[in-house]
Amino acid sequence: MAQKYIVSGIPSAAYIHVPFCRRRCFYCDFPISVLGDRLRGETSGTVSEYVEMLCKEIAIAPDFGQPLETIFFGGGTPSLLSVQQLQRILTALKQKFDIYPSAEISMEIDPGTFDLAHIQGYRSAGINRVSLGVQAFHTDLLQVCGRSHTVADIFAAVELIHQVGVPEFSIDLISGLPHQTLDRWQENLEKAVAIAPTHISIYDLTIEPGTAFGRYYKPGAAPLPTDEMTVQMYRMAQQILTGAGYEHYEISNYAKLGHQCRHNRVYWENRPYYGFGMGAASYVEGKRFTRPRKTKEYYQWVETGCVIDCEVTSPDEILLETLMLGLRLAEGVSLEVLAEQFGEDKVEEIRKCCDLYFEKGWMEVVGERLRLTDPDGFLFSNVVLAKLFAELGSN
Repeated sequence: MAQKYIVSGIPSAAYIHVPFCRRRCFYCDFPISVLGDRLRGETSGTVSEYVEMLCKEIAIAPDFGQPLETIFFGGGTPSLLSVQQLQRILTALKQKFDIYPSAEISMEIDPGTFDLAHIQGYRSAGINRVSLGVQAFHTDLLQVCGRSHTVADIFAAVELIHQVGVPEFSIDLISGLPHQTLDRWQENLEKAVAIAPTHISIYDLTIEPGTAFGRYYKPGAAPLPTDEMTVQMYRMAQQILTGAGYEHYEISNYAKLGHQCRHNRVYWENRPYYGFGMGAASYVEGKRFTRPRKTKEYYQWVETGCVIDCEVTSPDEILLETLMLGLRLAEGVSLEVLAEQFGEDKVEEIRKCCDLYFEKGWMEVVGERLRLTDPDGFLFSNVVLAKLFAELGSN
């Protein structure tokens, strides 16, 4: 897929934030609202009210006349929505923007939060890609994370997904968890491969301030794996998954041929997109904007007309964002396109900034594309990006 740097084009992607969860996972700092284990969309007035407010935001959003090519329901736990609520949101999107028949419509789902009727209903409503939040295949690790599902729930969910025949099926795993060993990580990867999803996302645990994990643990200290061990986990994932036929197409993502996530590529290619819902971010007309992260403030914002007041992203910021996002992809960034957009001098500056990393084997130029090597370049991507930001951001 050729990368383009469209920073002022018309959005054709929409992210929808569904903030409801049964409980807050111990590593989570996302804007969510906890429902508990008993309530879900069919039985919660809170969810119904949110869906109506969300649809109101969609209705008054600017329309640039471009149908949507990708839609992503994230959270939170979107699989706590009723089928009718999901359909209500999709109808609002279709009425406002229209949706291409070939659109990728993704939904994050958690084990234990849906049954056969739900997944059939989601599929009938238009969902053609699901991302299952597995995180780990060990009961004690799920409990350590504060997850509400069990290992049995995972396999029951997988069976339902296969039964309904969702075309695109992804699973999420987390490495670097407390008490996680290399042997247990290998078991996770092998079980993931055995399930045979079309896509696998691997996220290294990040200890965020203000989370339960932020209070319990210090990065790099026991019972968290050492930094050396998390590097081994990354290398192991790369070896096992590529050996099983998955393309390592982005730092944290692997896909079977033809099954990359089209929506997430919008972010990595720094293209414009809509965001709707509490805490959702959007990038429209060169402006990045994040909605209020708390329910009351978000509702007030919608009721007062969804006014967005922020500065247009500057050319220097666009360049740094393009590098930061594009270098996450295995294909890297196009030097020709960078030269067209930012000038030959800027490309030469980027090359000189990366000289050390060419020598270390962390970066390379293949054809006219600048990219990080796999796995070493990906492992040291933060070092590379810090240097680029320091050098290019100071000009």
